[in-house]
Formats: sequence, structure tokens, C-alpha cells
Amino acid sequence: MITEKMLEGENIRLGYFAEKDLENILEWHTGELFMRHLDAVPVKPRTKDDLKKQWLEETSDAFRFAVIHKNTEKVIGFAEVNGVLWTHKTAWVSLGIGSEEHWGKGYGREALQCLIDYSFNELNLHRLQLTVFSYNSRAIRLYEKFGFKKEGAFREFMERNGQRYDMFLYGLLRREWQKSPE
Repeated sequence: MITEKMLEGENIRLGYFAEKDLENILEWHTGELFMRHLDAVPVKPRTKDDLKKQWLEETSDAFRFAVIHKNTEKVIGFAEVNGVLWTHKTAWVSLGIGSEEHWGKGYGREALQCLIDYSFNELNLHRLQLTVFSYNSRAIRLYEKFGFKKEGAFREFMERNGQRYDMFLYGLLRREWQKSPE
């Protein structure tokens, strides 16, 4: 019998995005620090219509979840499995906690645990992969804690404030995750 709540942590749950969440998402996308950790493209203003297409429309190879704080029912971030190659049982994962007030409280850890559980136990994937910028040390520590292995580097991939940074490729196999202490 399956009794475990796969999409729920102690403080968060993974749910769906609704149109009412666009205000929160728009706020994240105007935060330079969040965007500089999320994407290599230059930070630029976004409209609700832009974000609606990106965040609310479903695709066949992506599973996008809202990270919802259980006490407030407020959407505080996103967790996503995308680029699924079903033949090879491989996918990309990404995660972001939107506003700084929610950083450092373990919500990202809980969301990543739920996302990995979902990927391996529900989608029956074999491999997860992600990229992370070399200056995002908090995210790197989190990924390594869950057993992700650094598999390569896109050297001097991007320039921010006159300095070059690498983008790292990390991967996690199902068998490595099953051995992970997390």
C-alpha cells in the first residue's frame, strides 16, 4: 500500500499554478538576485501575459509545480521536471524559491526532496540532471547533499559585472539517490 505523500513536505507542498499566482511570479521576475540565479539571460521587465504563457500553459514533456507554503497557502516558488526523454528515462530538474524572505528556511530542500521522489517513484525516471552557476554556492551544496554529482563545467559560460563564471552540469541516478543519506 502506498501511504507516503510524495508531493508534500513538512512545511511545503507541491501544487499547481493558478492565474492568481501571476502577481507573485511577476514579483520574482523583477528581483534581480532571483533572476541572476535562475537564468543566464539579462534581467528584463516581464508582463503578466509573458509569464502566463511560460508558467500556466502545460506541455507534454514538463511537470511544473508551485511550491506552496502550507501555513499561508501562498506560492513561494516553483519546482519542475522538464525536457523528459521518455525513451531514456532522463529529465532536467529546476527549482527556485522566489523571494528572499523565504530563502534559507529549508523550503528548497523540501521541494527538491518532493521533486526527486516524484521523478523516480511516479515518473519512473532513471536520471535527473540540472545546471547551476558557479556562484550559486547554496544551491550547489543542496544538490550535492541529495547526491547529485558534478559531471562537467561549461567554462566561463557567462559574464556578470565584468567577471566570468562557469555553469556546472550535475546528474543524479536513481541508484545513487536510493543510497543518499537525505
